[in-house]
Amino acid sequence: MKYENCTFLEAVKILAEKVGVALPQPEYSEEAKRRDSRRQRLLEVNKEAAKFYYIMLRNERGIRAKEYLDKRHLSEDVCKNFGLGYAPTRGEELLAYLHQKGFTDDLVRDVGLAKMDERRGTTTQFWNRVMFPIQDINHRVIGFGGRIMSSEDSGPKYLNSPETEIFDKSRNLYGMNYARAARTGNIILCEGYMDVISMHQAGFTQAVASLGTAFTPGQAGLIKKYTREVLLAYDSDEAGVKAALRAIHILRDAGMSGRIIDMSPYKDPDEFIKNLGQSAFQERIDNAENAFLFEIRMLEREYDLNDPEGKTNFHSQIARKLCDFSEDVERENYLEAIADKYHIGFANLRKLVVNMAAKTGGYAVQITERPKSGIQRRNKNTSEENAKKSQRLLLTWLTDYPQLYAKIKGYLSVEDFTEELYRKVAKRMFADIERNELNPASIITMFEEEKDQSEAASLFTTNLPELESEQEKEKAFHDILVSVKKNSYKYYVAQSGTDLSALSKVIEGKKALEELSKTHISLN
Repeated sequence: MKYENCTFLEAVKILAEKVGVALPQPEYSEEAKRRDSRRQRLLEVNKEAAKFYYIMLRNERGIRAKEYLDKRHLSEDVCKNFGLGYAPTRGEELLAYLHQKGFTDDLVRDVGLAKMDERRGTTTQFWNRVMFPIQDINHRVIGFGGRIMSSEDSGPKYLNSPETEIFDKSRNLYGMNYARAARTGNIILCEGYMDVISMHQAGFTQAVASLGTAFTPGQAGLIKKYTREVLLAYDSDEAGVKAALRAIHILRDAGMSGRIIDMSPYKDPDEFIKNLGQSAFQERIDNAENAFLFEIRMLEREYDLNDPEGKTNFHSQIARKLCDFSEDVERENYLEAIADKYHIGFANLRKLVVNMAAKTGGYAVQITERPKSGIQRRNKNTSEENAKKSQRLLLTWLTDYPQLYAKIKGYLSVEDFTEELYRKVAKRMFADIERNELNPASIITMFEEEKDQSEAASLFTTNLPELESEQEKEKAFHDILVSVKKNSYKYYVAQSGTDLSALSKVIEGKKALEELSKTHISLN
């Protein structure tokens, strides 16, 4: 699969063809077929528009755009790789080209390439701009970005496609279709298209950028599918610092680590690499600053540390931020680092954090001996892995014994699958079993990501433990079912807080768990 650089489903199809095995075809409702057909049609419009812009860049009308890209020191190879193009001054040329390809004005407007003007009718969104096709992780063109070539040109510096049925800015990243295959162990997050292209040209193929908007939780979730380490390569000006601080909090909330690449004395990665080169930038990556320490360093600029009151307020703000760490070991490590860097007594800073947590209602901070290992974290990880394993195994049982669902549906719900992928599989599987048409292929194809497809497929290809007697099998199934229900109960207890609806779910879960523990479930 990796050798031929194809997705999981493509690999399955190739192998099936080689051995002459017919794969089951997924069955879709008429509404699902209609939606899929429309989505494919919209993608085709964008694909043809990208071809048009690409051709325009390489004929006489694109000379100015070509000169602009040459001035930015972009090679022909990298321009081809990213499909860069040019939107000519006369927008009707694009419309005529797309009409020739069989697309209506309505479709062109629906993908955001045109809009309706009361006086002039359908007019194009982009003209006289260098064009950057925006692709999803599967290399499909879902939108466009356009840049003016001079400050004398009219309109905003960058103009992006509006959100459409196939383009959600908050859940996509420019360059992610290439960066996901970089295998560098991290992602470099930039501000703009040109930064990404310059970095890829210099060999940093893990670079991506948000799409004309601030970094979002949805984009963090996309990155998290491939890595948990993000290097921020934002502009070195005040706006870039503010954007970096916002991104740090989003990454932390997503359970990811961040580091900050120092761009000085230049503004952005594009300028840095052009002036100092690839090796110097790699050195900056190697020495990237821890995100929390960067956050504290930026906070320091707001206070006069030569003034006792300023220093006191600075220390209080440090303590407030340290309270945000839920893990004791992590908090202790940062306590030590901050105390050492800013010459604050460790015991004093620790006491300040404890007092601050009490005042603000933050995580409980205990004044105990400092932990000597990550035992608590490992226990938490082990618990989460056991929960995931139980959910996975239960779905495999139901694949082999779909008749069991009728016996357990009174005790089990989709919400008991706390892992998102398994919850999606369970929802579809339960509905299919109810209709007596369980189809593994259709469940696997619900997912677009190769990693998710592989995970879903493993549910249908994993062998259950070999047990001799029917009694042993029944006990094994019952234990797995109870385990899933118990983990679900613990999960909702932790999530409930003072939320009445969540508390109600916890109470119901406890009753179901107690009843299930006493129930015998036959496999026949």
